[in-house]
Amino acid sequence: MRWLSSSSFLLGLFAACSSEAAQAKADPLKAPLGLESLELVPNAENPLTLAKAELGKQLFFDARLSGSGTMGCNSCHYPEQAFTDGRAVSKKDDGKDNTRNSPTMHNVGYLDRLYWDGRAKSLEGNVLAAWKAQLSGKPEDVATKLAAVPEYQKAFQAAFGAAPSETTIVQALASFLRHLRSGDSAYDRFQAGQQDALSDAAKAGRDLFVGKAGCAICHLPPLFTNRLYHNVGIGMDAKTPDVGAAAKAAFDDPARTGQFKTPTLRDVAKTAPYFHDGSVATLKEAVRLMASGGLANPQKDGTLQDKQLSDAEIDQLVAFLESLTGNVAFVPPTVPK
Repeated sequence: MRWLSSSSFLLGLFAACSSEAAQAKADPLKAPLGLESLELVPNAENPLTLAKAELGKQLFFDARLSGSGTMGCNSCHYPEQAFTDGRAVSKKDDGKDNTRNSPTMHNVGYLDRLYWDGRAKSLEGNVLAAWKAQLSGKPEDVATKLAAVPEYQKAFQAAFGAAPSETTIVQALASFLRHLRSGDSAYDRFQAGQQDALSDAAKAGRDLFVGKAGCAICHLPPLFTNRLYHNVGIGMDAKTPDVGAAAKAAFDDPARTGQFKTPTLRDVAKTAPYFHDGSVATLKEAVRLMASGGLANPQKDGTLQDKQLSDAEIDQLVAFLESLTGNVAFVPPTVPK
């Protein structure tokens, strides 16, 4: 990926990701401004439909999916925080701490591998694993409960022509997440030709992002991730470091020790604290850490170097990152009684 270090190439790439500003009103499944050039990662066994996505949206907020009956998927993924939870690490249904930070669910439908270490190879696989491990869900019991609710009976028949089951519940939830996209940010509007959409500080930060700071080497627009895995040193000084993508359940490769996915920077102003362990409290601290070359360890990614940025330049980068906050309204569902 070193060939991407050319700032002129990256500026061209930004321009290529500009959206067509004049569009007829999109259908409900259409991508928002800034993401039109991308294709969702498909699942041939679960083609996306609005009926499935709307059903999955209800299920995402339904505590009946958990073992205790008190926790839903939304308990770790709050809409107002770009579907993160503001904690360093999330809580499980059994009250125990998870080992990693809850990532945003925005735009996960564009990723071919999920979780911080990439161990899930589909949204459906991610959903099922989280349902069982995070929520202590028992699919057969949950399906029975949902089948007894008239509104759900109708919704499952409309979406799948079938009753609630492990498969249809997982597919509905995955469809909701595949549909959950964030775009139409100030950055997207600037790319579409609205020159006053960005402040002067954000414009300066954009130039740093693709130039001197080198952020776009890994945080490629329009998703602002290269969908790859890197060791930036976070947590590697722990007594027993999290090996990340090296784990057998992920890539099963010791050379990947300490590697974690490049997180999207869309909505990053809403997703504190930062990194897989939630160890960095503020966006400014996270930017400074990365701009200084990450944290030293024997397997740190060689592309990370100290960029010698001034305090003013750090502030400009933060201003640009704040311009990546999406403007797609989210209305929480009414969960059937």
